[in-house]
Amino acid sequence: MSFTSIQAAPSRLNRSQLFVPCSSPHFFAKAAQGPADVISLDLEDAVAPDDKVDARAKAVKALNEEDFGDKTLSLRINGLDTHYCYRDVVDIMEQGGERLDLIMIPKVGTASDIYAIDMLVTQIETATCRKKKLGLEVIIESAMGLANVNEIAAASPRLEALHFGAADFAASMGMRTTNIGGPNPDYGILLDPDENGQRDFHWQDLWHTPMMQMIAAARANGLRPVDGPFGDYSDPDGYRAQARRSAILGCEGKWAIHPSQVALGNELYTPPADDVKQAKRILKEMKASQKAGAGAVSLDGKLIDAASIKQANVIVDKAREIARREKAKKA
Repeated sequence: MSFTSIQAAPSRLNRSQLFVPCSSPHFFAKAAQGPADVISLDLEDAVAPDDKVDARAKAVKALNEEDFGDKTLSLRINGLDTHYCYRDVVDIMEQGGERLDLIMIPKVGTASDIYAIDMLVTQIETATCRKKKLGLEVIIESAMGLANVNEIAAASPRLEALHFGAADFAASMGMRTTNIGGPNPDYGILLDPDENGQRDFHWQDLWHTPMMQMIAAARANGLRPVDGPFGDYSDPDGYRAQARRSAILGCEGKWAIHPSQVALGNELYTPPADDVKQAKRILKEMKASQKAGAGAVSLDGKLIDAASIKQANVIVDKAREIARREKAKKA
């Protein structure tokens, strides 16, 4: 490892993050009682301009009156380029008690966007003698945001997570697609002809490169990378495919824009039992080999070494964290 150490953000399960529009308070109780790891009360895209002020008041009421149990609770404020943003932060923090865990900042373009919200949050915490320090999470959803993602990820000690917002990112990049987080049939490669002259066409993942950049920036700064929305909530198989890809790349979870996607997120970002079993075998074999003075060993005909320990620990630690959460819920 580098001599430079990474301070990890607070550990939170983030397999599924359910978005609930603050203009529809009848969804609050259902979300609170559901299985989502994180609930995001939404003041931004899910709320029409004429409803913003009323939705903010409903969010304050929910924070004071709704029982969200032990779930992580986030609130997506409006963008810094709107006149709703500052009042979202002020009213929520001054009137909403201490239940809120995170503020989500949308459409972040530069590190100074984080600085602005951090300054406001810090002043309100001091003025109100808030006991619980509020965390921040941001959405990378523009060409500017991706170009500055490394500076953004290091912008504040309050930061906990980076999220990828496919739809706004596609619009910012001028991409010729209307899918939200899904594939596009025109984005692929044509293989050479086979012996019968047939040429197969393979679809490609148009989100792979920006996702990898965001994940690397998040991990380099001890933050949780989270995959964003999959717009077609009538296509669970499509959600599964995208979730599997981002989970393999290192994301800890994915958004749920519909309650039906919550169970999918919880399932797909929980390490499979066979993977956990194999990871434990690797740790056991490496412990034995180290006692014998060996730095590497063969397992099932494959080389495992010190790097294998790190890979295995990622899987085993996540499985243990989920098991603790499930046990606590049953207690």
